Amino acid sequence: MTTTDDRPALRSQRLNQVTNAPHEQLDKAVKANAPFETLESYARFVAAQYGFQSELKALYSDPELIRIFPDLAERCRAEQAEADLADLNTALPAAVAGALRNPGKAQALGWLFVSEGSKLGAAFLIKRAAALNLSESFGARHLGEPAGGRAEGWKSFVRTLDNLAFSAEEEAQIEQGAVAAFERFNVLLQQAYATAPKAELV
Repeated sequence: MTTTDDRPALRSQRLNQVTNAPHEQLDKAVKANAPFETLESYARFVAAQYGFQSELKALYSDPELIRIFPDLAERCRAEQAEADLADLNTALPAAVAGALRNPGKAQALGWLFVSEGSKLGAAFLIKRAAALNLSESFGARHLGEPAGGRAEGWKSFVRTLDNLAFSAEEEAQIEQGAVAAFERFNVLLQQAYATAPKAELV
């Protein structure tokens, strides 16, 4: 079902639509950095993941947002990403300028939509991590399956998100937040790989 302007009726579907381009751009950036080729490259990828999740910790612990999603605090993966870096003997990355600061509720929901949605893709990534002898108990904790399962956790989040009432202005803020989240992860990814050693010419 779509609206008269060909925009999907469900908020989650609209968010998927408006984030399609930055999502594809990020996917290309991840593949270009080949995070599963070596442990060193993977550690840089985890550093980006930690950076993103640590910047969202305030959202996952926000009382107003927890009233909407009662299990929100348990959904945060910053601690798992931090533990993964420790497993990989990698220091926590330095903060990168431009982190999200005190967003409104609508904008925050856009960021959470992207963060929660990435757990679906993590099902594929953890299989790649297994080739590096990593698992959800060592080195790839942040890619592990959430309590209750990936699919059900996502469906539950989306059901709640789709049923919230917002003004047209707030809808735009949600969409802006989602696009900004993809763009921010791209920045953190580029930063994590910025000091990657260049391939030596033979």
